[in-house]
Amino acid sequence: MKDKVLEDAREAEAEIKFPFETELKFTAAYKLYQYAHPAIREAKCLQAEYPDYFSEIREIDLFAGRIKHGLIGFSIDEWGPTAFGYYCRFDEFKKRLENDNLSDKEKEMIYAMLNFWKGENTSGKIRAQYPALMAKYFPTDDWMHDYGISFPLYRLTGGNIDNQKLLSLGIPGLRKEIEHRKVEAIKKNKDVKFFEAMLLALDVLVDVCRHYLHQAEQKASEEKNSKRKKELEDIASTLELITVSKPKTLREAIQLFWIYSLISDIRNHGRMDAYFGDFYVKDINSGILTEVDALRLLQSLWKLMADRHTIVHGRVIIGGIGRPNAENADRFAMLAMEASRTVLEIEPQLSLRIYKGMNPALLEKALDVIGEGRTFPILYNDDVNIDSVVKAFGFNRNEAEQYVPYGCGEYILEHKSFGSPSGVINLLKALEVTLHNGIDPITGKVIGLQLGEFSNFKTFDDLWNAYKKQVEFFTDLAAQQEEIEYRVAGESSPFLFVSMLYDDCMESGKGIFSGGIKYLGGTFETYGNSNTADSLTAIKELVYDKSIISKEELLAAIDSNFEGHEKTRKLLLNAPKYGNDNETADEMLLKVHTHLCNYVKDQKNKTSLHSYLVVIINNSANTLMGHQTAASPDGRLSGTFMNNGNAPSGGSDKEGITAMLNSISKPSTAIHAGSVQNMKFSKELFREKRMELKALLQTYFQKGGPQAMLTVVSRSDLENAIIEPKRYHDLFVRVGGFSARFVELSHDVQLDILSRTLY
Repeated sequence: MKDKVLEDAREAEAEIKFPFETELKFTAAYKLYQYAHPAIREAKCLQAEYPDYFSEIREIDLFAGRIKHGLIGFSIDEWGPTAFGYYCRFDEFKKRLENDNLSDKEKEMIYAMLNFWKGENTSGKIRAQYPALMAKYFPTDDWMHDYGISFPLYRLTGGNIDNQKLLSLGIPGLRKEIEHRKVEAIKKNKDVKFFEAMLLALDVLVDVCRHYLHQAEQKASEEKNSKRKKELEDIASTLELITVSKPKTLREAIQLFWIYSLISDIRNHGRMDAYFGDFYVKDINSGILTEVDALRLLQSLWKLMADRHTIVHGRVIIGGIGRPNAENADRFAMLAMEASRTVLEIEPQLSLRIYKGMNPALLEKALDVIGEGRTFPILYNDDVNIDSVVKAFGFNRNEAEQYVPYGCGEYILEHKSFGSPSGVINLLKALEVTLHNGIDPITGKVIGLQLGEFSNFKTFDDLWNAYKKQVEFFTDLAAQQEEIEYRVAGESSPFLFVSMLYDDCMESGKGIFSGGIKYLGGTFETYGNSNTADSLTAIKELVYDKSIISKEELLAAIDSNFEGHEKTRKLLLNAPKYGNDNETADEMLLKVHTHLCNYVKDQKNKTSLHSYLVVIINNSANTLMGHQTAASPDGRLSGTFMNNGNAPSGGSDKEGITAMLNSISKPSTAIHAGSVQNMKFSKELFREKRMELKALLQTYFQKGGPQAMLTVVSRSDLENAIIEPKRYHDLFVRVGGFSARFVELSHDVQLDILSRTLY
């Protein structure tokens, strides 16, 4: 049977030459090893897709490593809305099949391949495990266009591997350790196939290096420009060296790091100054590199990261407590910030951990770079965050010192813990549906718990308790879904490249999601927090406490999107709002925040997860989900954006920057896994009043502010960029947990950013 599968695959490859050859080859490998040990199956599938999915070295590259994943393959992270693990991008196939000029026979082969993957893709297997209640309330088909109150995300994102171990051992050292583990597994009658597969995976890594080595040599032989010829020869020699020995120079370290990041599909890179700092300083001190040379190397890496287009990922962490050689790390951190200043891109997401007693030059350099409009580095406050990580996750302090933000800003421990954000809740939608007895007023469908009519909630506490039940119901489902996702992923694959460089996996002889990792947790993305709190404040004050608006009038106003109810909307807009250091509004935000975070945190006692925590880390989904959210009692119009992260709703912070900073520093940081504090400053404040700005930020951090994402821009530039986008290509803004070129954002996201108060 196996021989027949291979024969069919070879015939397919011989007969057709079109863009889906690797997908067919990958499918044939999977079929051949479908019932083999999961680790062996994964290794054989890796052999089928690599190096095919690696792209050519470009003229600007000083390192090899570009990737363009196909429509079928294997990845720990997401490729499309429901594509991870063994993935098949059915949506993209549909588009391509409609447009490509393929013969009937070719289409027949492709459709047969797609039918096979309908039953074998990892996301589909996860959905098939949903119990009836979960399947009822979690959309499984077109969830990208019908969000509901809560929905799952199909991905295992945010891994941060042990790059220090990778670079200290190199490929030969890793191979030696795996071989040793294999011998021990034989002696103890443990899973030998796990380590055999790791060795096969390392062979794939070496094949990719040699693939690029030959490509660089070929390009060098054809190159007329002597400078570029030398660069290509350096790429080739570096690739040769890292296959036979551990890295000895910064150039070798970067090359191995980058190839490994791509082949493992790891998109966040942890404490880079800790693992590159010693290489950098050694090369500078020995004369192998000049500062200019080193900057060129890092600029090339930054460009490669930017061209990967991970959008919400690409985290590089510098600074912070707990680095083994802080002096060398600080020197590299300065270089990293200069690379971010001089490479005009939106990735990598450089993030600086600050703390009392740090080298003051780092913060000064950071403010210089931010002041030029780069939006990087993002600032994280170790003096708050380390203790918060201890309390929220239950780690000890030494462990917590190794926290790293990833993606949009969630926290995990570098190469020790995992906490994929695989569930989302729209709190404002939960309130909206509660006010309408479980019915979505936009679609008319029942999408939530039917807990009674608004008219029957005699007191505000009645409404509050109903809202809580709605949120808690979906929180329970989301935590259970995360548990299912990990279980199915672990049964399907050991995720070999990630497990090689995650603590405890090789020691236990198990894959990262198969019992190998010690700290396997999850996170729950929340949206509309501030809008929900402001809506509840308005209802409490205007409907219940002062009886200025009746329940009937409130529902009529929001159901009509305030048409004909302009006076009611004005009353709602003028109600106290979070972000103004207003006790009434801020207390309601704390009420919403504390309830949600503590209830989510308690899921670790109901599941097998080590932790389950809220992340308030909005990306542009606050705008996308706003499209499916009706008008709300805070005065927000139907279909418009909701607030971003822990920030006030757009433009509602009217009492100045001090009041805004006081408000956003109030929510506890010790009961969640990260939050976004997005701030927009004028060029004048940032550049001409530097001392005042530093005093503001210092006070904010001293009062408990965990993080600051700063955009330095003028309103006129934003407005003009909408009219003349070509003139403002390099106008950068913080969207949520990521940065973007303003002109590349959709118009509704641009309006969201324009609405945010500029200080």
